[in-house]
Amino acid sequence: MDAVNTQTADRMAASRCMIVKIGSALLVDDITGEIRTDWLTGLGSDIARLKARGVNVVIVSSGAIAVGRTHLGLKRGALALEQKQAAAATGQIRLAHAWQETLAAHDITVAQILLTPSDTEERRRHLNARATIETLLDLGAVPVINENDSVATEEIRYGDNDRLAARVAQMISADTLVLLSDVDGLYRSDPRRDATAELIAEVAEITPEIEAMAGAAPAGYSSGGMVTKLDAAKIATTAGCAMVITDGKPQHALARLEEGARCTWFLPSSEPMTARKRWIAAAVETAGAIIIDDGAVAALRAGKSLLPAGITRVDGTFDRGDAICVKTMDGRIAGRGLSAYSSSDARQIMGRKSRDIENILGYRGRDEMIHRNDLVTELSAAGAPEE
Repeated sequence: MDAVNTQTADRMAASRCMIVKIGSALLVDDITGEIRTDWLTGLGSDIARLKARGVNVVIVSSGAIAVGRTHLGLKRGALALEQKQAAAATGQIRLAHAWQETLAAHDITVAQILLTPSDTEERRRHLNARATIETLLDLGAVPVINENDSVATEEIRYGDNDRLAARVAQMISADTLVLLSDVDGLYRSDPRRDATAELIAEVAEITPEIEAMAGAAPAGYSSGGMVTKLDAAKIATTAGCAMVITDGKPQHALARLEEGARCTWFLPSSEPMTARKRWIAAAVETAGAIIIDDGAVAALRAGKSLLPAGITRVDGTFDRGDAICVKTMDGRIAGRGLSAYSSSDARQIMGRKSRDIENILGYRGRDEMIHRNDLVTELSAAGAPEE
């Protein structure tokens, strides 16, 4: 195994949270419009092996429209928006059933989640979706995610699932995004037209030169092409997630990748949580503030979450999922983060133990006001005020 293949094998072996995106052209037969069950069975075995060694796996699966149009008798070619939505509504049932049967053979539970771009971009919906996915992973399930095409209000494009997969990777701080494609990576020129085209094994930065290498989408069910894959790479790597494109057509595509198959890696410049916290610190406006006592300040410095017991005052009006500022009792900025409670709820539970939350609010929320994964601490070791 050469050095490039060894690096691929090492990166796959080191992954602990992996998003695997499968395009329609791989999952659905271009002639019959039926799901390729033999291919899916092989992929299911690969996923089971990953799970067995402790990897959290999330599937982003295209194919609902491609499968549904066949069973509705819709002819090949362009479909009107309402026809695509009808096909998606029909095909999604068959797609979910195929995944359920495939992974049930390995005693793995499947959960279906349908998302739209706004579910990953609007903060409160983002937090709800993230909490659902993370809970499913904690329970050992494999979430199978698709875009909610049946209720989309804008024109549906199959390539959107490349970007959706990257947004999911960003949402749950995944470390690896695998795009199973009909090509084995990014080439300097179109390999379908140039037999001497050079595969780029590793991309450290998506430059204009790299973007210029993206060609037109291939014919068939898949219309994403390399353009949407580069868009996905920008989203993923900015979030600290490595992304890899590899040929998904052969059986056991993930196992082949683990063994060092040809591919292109897009590398992040930081770890997932670091990138997320940079986003919180630099890109989010705060909607309010909470004032905390000295004990809570010490907990934050130790890298712990912020509990309601340490809050002495709540300023402003904010909703669950909004970014808020955290201040010490003498007015210094201790940090900022994403609140697990609205300002009205926070005022009711401040200064109280987490175990009392359900009795006070009437529902069981999170134990933390701000979880440490959603918190950026800004106090220096000496506790100097922010300038």
